[in-house]
Amino acid sequence: MMYFRNCRFDFDTNRVEAILSDGSRLSIDCIAVENELAETWLDRRELDFLIYNEPESYVELILTGRMEKYLNTVRKGQKF
Repeated sequence: MMYFRNCRFDFDTNRVEAILSDGSRLSIDCIAVENELAETWLDRRELDFLIYNEPESYVELILTGRMEKYLNTVRKGQKF
């Protein structure tokens, strides 16, 4: 589990910006992630839900490389 000092979606840049507990800063381009991973509009909807409601989970899934597995699980209607 990663710990965040701050994590939010910036509507102006369409990026999730996070400050990790060690002071590291990162900015994730959400359009690039959607273009790379989303196969259907349902995938985009799921990514949007995470971006707006759970940006910490979004960042964690990206950094751990589990976003594709998460989307595959959601597609099958299983719990992640």
